[in-house]
Amino acid sequence: MAPVSVVEHLVLFKVRESTDPLKIDAMVGRLRSLASLDLVSHLTAGPILRRFSTDFTHLLHARYLSKPDLAAYAVHPSHIAVVKANSAICDDIMAVDWVADLDVPIVPLQGSAMRFVLAKPREGIAAGEVIKRIEEIRASFAAAQVTYGENFSPARGKGYEVGFVLVLSGLGKLDEGEGKEGMEALMEKITPLVESTIVVDYEVPSSAL
Repeated sequence: MAPVSVVEHLVLFKVRESTDPLKIDAMVGRLRSLASLDLVSHLTAGPILRRFSTDFTHLLHARYLSKPDLAAYAVHPSHIAVVKANSAICDDIMAVDWVADLDVPIVPLQGSAMRFVLAKPREGIAAGEVIKRIEEIRASFAAAQVTYGENFSPARGKGYEVGFVLVLSGLGKLDEGEGKEGMEALMEKITPLVESTIVVDYEVPSSAL
């Protein structure tokens, strides 16, 4: 299929430890309900399965066909209501957005494993330099869906200027073959240029839309 330009939208949530599990389930339900909005091409939300060097507990990942679609989603009354309701049980929230070209279906298959990497460049290092390093090892992920790009919403990104996502057919694939080797190559390339990274794993649930 011909490549399609999409906007990747990743939101990370740190839910307060003392929160009642029923309230957490309600939060996830509210997030998933946003998939019904016409502006959304894909949306999934749920608990983070594995996290590295971060305290975030949940995430929302969505795709839009344009920046204006994302902007309209951000001010949609349903989205605003969800943000207000969920903020009551979250100690921290951050978001990163980047533009990417996809030559595969926009909606990941149910059960797909996703690994997100956010990178904060060292002082004096431009995001473009980090992205160039990623491009050098792109071939390491020949059979996987990969997108990456510069965060165009810096006000919400806490200094993390580069976003990356790897999508594979199942969680086990992240720890073997090109998932394992590709990630090792990625981290080896970008580590000298970054102050810190956030890495989280997620599985697309059967209820994803």
